Formats: sequence, C-alpha cells, structure tokens
Amino acid sequence: MSKQAIIKNSISAQSIIKTCDKVIDHYHQSDILEPEIPSINEHGSLNDIIAVKCLIDTTQWHLEDEVRSPQLTPAEGWAFKKKIDVYNQKRTDVVELIDQALFDHYSTFEKREDASINSETPGWIIDRLSILCLKIYHMKEQVNRKDVSQSHIDKCKAKLDILLEQQMDLKSAFDHLMTDLLEGKKYLKLYLQMKMYNDEALNPVFYKRKR
Repeated sequence: MSKQAIIKNSISAQSIIKTCDKVIDHYHQSDILEPEIPSINEHGSLNDIIAVKCLIDTTQWHLEDEVRSPQLTPAEGWAFKKKIDVYNQKRTDVVELIDQALFDHYSTFEKREDASINSETPGWIIDRLSILCLKIYHMKEQVNRKDVSQSHIDKCKAKLDILLEQQMDLKSAFDHLMTDLLEGKKYLKLYLQMKMYNDEALNPVFYKRKR
C-alpha cells in the first residue's frame, strides 16, 4: 500500500469523532453483531481507514459484552474469546497502518533542531478517541433508560460528564500534536506493538506443543 496516498488533507480530532460517531450509529441501526469489516482501499483516505478502525472497535466492544453472558457454555465462551483475539489483532494492525501513513507523510516536513517526539503516537490517540466515542454512546444509553432508578441515571450522568471532558482534553492534545508536526516542533517515531500471543512462533503455549 502507498502510505502517502491516504494522507489527502490535514486531520482534526473533531473529524475523527464525527467519523466514529457515524460508524457507531450505523452499527447499532444494523443490529448485526459481526458486520463484514471492509478491506482497506489502497487509495482510500485516512478517514476511510479510521472508519474501519472504529467498526473493528465497535464489533469487539459488543463481543466483549456477549462473552460475559452467564448463559454461555464454556465452548461458546471460548469461541467468543478467540474472536476477540482476532479483532484485537486487527485493531492493532490498523493503528500501526495509520501511524505508518502519518510517519511517511510527516517525515517529508522539515523539523526544528529542538524538535521532540511525542510519548504517544497519533494512531494510538485516534484509538483512544474511537473508544471514547463508544463509551460516550453507551453511557448516553444508560442515562436515557426508562427502566432504572433515578440514582442509576444520576450516576451515569456523572460518568458521562467525565467522559465528555476526557474527550475534549484528548481532542485538544491531538490537534496540538498535529500542529506541532506541521510546524516541525514534533516528529514521529514508530514503535510497533510486537504482539506475541497470537504468533505461533512466539507464544510458548503454541510452540512447546509442537515439539
């Protein structure tokens, strides 16, 4: 994939949130637990990739709910756990694709002599924004429930206020980072997650059994 091709315009936290909210709303309207995850188009925009990222997050969120059902048999629970592992790996892969694309893009910008790296990459900030959108959506559901006590609603409203404040803070942090990258005050450095538990060559549970 040409990583340069997907960076077409500057990206803001508000545009990320708008995309995630749209994906989350559409997911809940469809009433399908595991919708098909679109492949990432080589010539698609960064916004398209973020939409896929959020759909992965949203699907995984609901699988995490389902796996906690006391009605599940051990076999059903194990099947859900394996699915969750797959989605978690997809989530990491897409975040790293986003970071690679942004790294390739911003590496072409001149950086200042005193430029510094950020402790968190843009891709993982986007990940947090996506998850926050999910938390806010579901906390709003709790606030709007009609079958619970006022105490439950009040507690959820207090939590919702905190989540909205976190979202505002994270929006500001992301937008400041984008500005610093454009101005050369910050530069990107890739640190891949190096997940080991899904790799049969690295997880001892797998490779020891093969001996």
